[in-house]
Amino acid sequence: MSRKMLQFVTGGLALLTVVLAGMQTFFGVRSPVYTDLPPIPVLDSNLRFFGGMGLGLGLILFGILPRIERNGTLFRAVWLCAFLGGLGRLLSWAQVGSPSTPLIVFTWIEVLGVPPLILWQRRVARDAGPVSSLD
Repeated sequence: MSRKMLQFVTGGLALLTVVLAGMQTFFGVRSPVYTDLPPIPVLDSNLRFFGGMGLGLGLILFGILPRIERNGTLFRAVWLCAFLGGLGRLLSWAQVGSPSTPLIVFTWIEVLGVPPLILWQRRVARDAGPVSSLD
């Protein structure tokens, strides 16, 4: 699996993250992603806050795309955040109940998709070779 393919997959996930997190940031509980949320201020505030966090993480992913093989630490940090968020969703699922279908899909991407992405980036970095003094 090539560097270009990793850039394509990461870019697609970054775009999805920016769009969905942007909607969450700007619309809160009224986001089209959610169909039945009550307008509770603490819920709306938290959705918007974490939407802003997701928006920032998505923009960071776009920033590392051109040199994805050289940005392993940042790549892993961003995806670790997503993985931990997925674990939080699993905990919510266990304690509160099943979320809507899109959130179930996101949970599985976050929990099952992140470890292979991190390993893939590591392989691409290794194949790129050592960093020269000009990098």
